[in-house]
Amino acid sequence: MENISAKHRLDGSYCNSLTQYSRFLTREVKIGDVALGGHNPIRIQSMTTTDTMDTLGTVEQTIRMVKSGCEYVRITAPSIKEAENLANIKKELRYRGCDVPLIADIHFTPNAAEMAARIVEKVRVNPGNYADKKRFEDLEYTQDAYNAELERINKKFVPLIKICKEYGTAMRIGTNHGSLSDRIMSHYGDTPRGMVESAMEFIRMCEAENYYNLVISMKASNTQVMVQAYRLLVETMVKEGMNYPLHLGVTEAGDGEDGRIKSAVGIGTLLEDGLGDTIRVSLTEDPEFEAPVAKALADRYSSRRSEIGNPSLEFGIKNESAEINLEHLHLGLDTPNSELRTPNSELPTYSPYSYSRRITESVQHIGGHHHPVVLIDVSNENLKDPYFLNSVGYNYSAGLDKYNLADQACDLAFLGDNLPSFSFPGNLKQIYNYQTWLSLNDKNNCHPLFSLEEFGKADLKDESLNFVRVNAQLFGSTIEQLNSLSANLPTAVGITNVVLILETSAEHGMAEQRSFFVALQQQNIQVPVIIKRSYENLDADTLMLYAATDLGALLTDGFGDGVWIDAQGQNLALVNSTSFGILQATRTRISKTEYISCPSCGRTLFDLQETTQLIRSRTDHLKGIKIGIMGCIVNGPGEMADADYGYVGTGPDKITLYRGKEVVKKNVVTAYALDELIDIIKSDGNWIEKA
Repeated sequence: MENISAKHRLDGSYCNSLTQYSRFLTREVKIGDVALGGHNPIRIQSMTTTDTMDTLGTVEQTIRMVKSGCEYVRITAPSIKEAENLANIKKELRYRGCDVPLIADIHFTPNAAEMAARIVEKVRVNPGNYADKKRFEDLEYTQDAYNAELERINKKFVPLIKICKEYGTAMRIGTNHGSLSDRIMSHYGDTPRGMVESAMEFIRMCEAENYYNLVISMKASNTQVMVQAYRLLVETMVKEGMNYPLHLGVTEAGDGEDGRIKSAVGIGTLLEDGLGDTIRVSLTEDPEFEAPVAKALADRYSSRRSEIGNPSLEFGIKNESAEINLEHLHLGLDTPNSELRTPNSELPTYSPYSYSRRITESVQHIGGHHHPVVLIDVSNENLKDPYFLNSVGYNYSAGLDKYNLADQACDLAFLGDNLPSFSFPGNLKQIYNYQTWLSLNDKNNCHPLFSLEEFGKADLKDESLNFVRVNAQLFGSTIEQLNSLSANLPTAVGITNVVLILETSAEHGMAEQRSFFVALQQQNIQVPVIIKRSYENLDADTLMLYAATDLGALLTDGFGDGVWIDAQGQNLALVNSTSFGILQATRTRISKTEYISCPSCGRTLFDLQETTQLIRSRTDHLKGIKIGIMGCIVNGPGEMADADYGYVGTGPDKITLYRGKEVVKKNVVTAYALDELIDIIKSDGNWIEKA
């Protein structure tokens, strides 16, 4: 694998600001009559699931998608016949008064791309399989062989570029984590850097032909990989004088609550840093259900104030010989931008390109090497009835007078100033406001929550575990106070009995909390921190999306030893499942089976929604196992990326089963495929019977 060269050495400057909201200014690209990038709003798109040869079915679904909020609609074109039929689909849509720009989705077939580019407003190509090779082989390429292969691809790709230029067609260069070519894998491995270089090679080919009507994406089902790849892409582009618009998405996010949370963690993390010009939420559901989720994510930033002024002034975009007219850049004229100043000069204390959890001292089971904890506010529940604890994973049996723990049982319960009339489970820690805690006769398994001022003045503290509320907005003075209390706080060589509860009320609260974590690192204060976010008057879906964005963004960067979602009036079970879902989506705490299921499209060879639910019903008790469910080989072993097992459609009524990326059984009849998959899991010793 190639060493990182000088041009690849990055300093973490992937966005305008790490502390204030500022949208990354990109080149404007025209896609039909709907412009993307520049100062345009974040655009919403989705993809049809119909057979592309079903003209009327595709037209009717497209219209439903537009009504649900889609501004672009993508349609698969797996061969030239489907590409040709795009003309019929477009004609019927225009006849019905629907002018939505159409995007052709291309894999493996340059001739289909060349045909589609003459018909639709945009084509999407995947560098990993557009005239490149993906055979899951460990190949060694000399530099000469690598360059020769790249030249072969260039010859295959240039005709498409020329057609796009002639017809005014835009192009998305869409890299997917699971479909990197063997050539890229040989040099960079299955890494975010490999994803970026795969796209950059194609971008450079386009620029060599003076074609700049490009949109770029870096998709993965693993949210950490996805976020890291987009960040690497931005800094790499800027270093090479590029600012192409970004299409954001998490591939194979799944369905229901899991799919929404996972999508929000990946997409929302990038939107928080001002990255992203168009988004697609990939759910294993009908496509008209995707756009409202994407719109809810995007709308949160439509009115957020950019606090550092005009981003164009921040960039100072220049040509090699003269300054480029920024208005021309926004209009997407064929003008190269060869010299961009890196956007952010604030150097972080952590790497935004690789996951590393912040080092903390362990306090009881919080921080250190322990997984992040979940804290739930139960202060407004009926504390005379133990059955409410069923909602947070403690199932009470009156006959046995005992609790049975679920896999998603919360770790801490905040009771405020209210006292229960029954005995709490022994492994569920109770947290009370300091004055109430002082009055408790029995303090066993009960711990105080202080303000920072209370903690500094308190004569009596818990010998083992104290919680201290701090406001991220006051991090400067707070850090000073923490240092002044060093005798009581865990530093590199201190007493380990304090956990901070980090709160914020700021509109751009994620960045504010991130700044607090960075300040702790700079001062080498290794106290564990539980991240708290408060939400009012949000419906259940919006709460999931906002919390997944705000908490997931911090967890993705290794910050946070626990989460506390404060949503008074919301269903307790929803708050608990959302908390665990965020930890699962960020890969920081695994509490259930993970399903990496694609959203379906015209290539799909079985009913994905029905099949996903069937597989889930038989395997959802296999905590920690990742199962990929893919409708076709395009979204097969590569797109499953890090799944443990795979269920992939390979023909009519035929399923191929995988262990990782290894084929175990080919062309199994669908009726027997799930039983065969379970047999494989059993043979590996990974099966347990349902309780």
